[in-house]
Amino acid sequence: QVQLVESGGGLVQAGGSLRLSCAASGRAFSSVAMGWFRQAPGKEREFVAAIGANPWQRYYADSVKGRFTISRDNVKNTVYLQMNSLKPEDTAVYYCATRPGRSLRTSGDDYDYWGQGTQVTVSS
Repeated sequence: QVQLVESGGGLVQAGGSLRLSCAASGRAFSSVAMGWFRQAPGKEREFVAAIGANPWQRYYADSVKGRFTISRDNVKNTVYLQMNSLKPEDTAVYYCATRPGRSLRTSGDDYDYWGQGTQVTVSS
């Protein structure tokens, strides 16, 4: 059974940083792409970042490009999202997801397992 467990969320002031972690189990982690998505209150879920099985394949939403960095540790079966220069509009529940393929995707429909989410709140 595939399980994803996020951690690292919290309350931070604007301009601050957080690092989210997502520990994966139940799937050959090094062979699959991983993604981060977020959902703010009253809004639809949106893509944030994704990384392919090849860790050099990365893609970011325009809203976070240059501020967020996605990475993976295939020994620890963990994907990370380093978030710098946080803004109040980054406030959301952040979810990691995995898909049964090596190539990254930006649509949530292409991911089949999701974590429970971790809250990120950025105060102004």
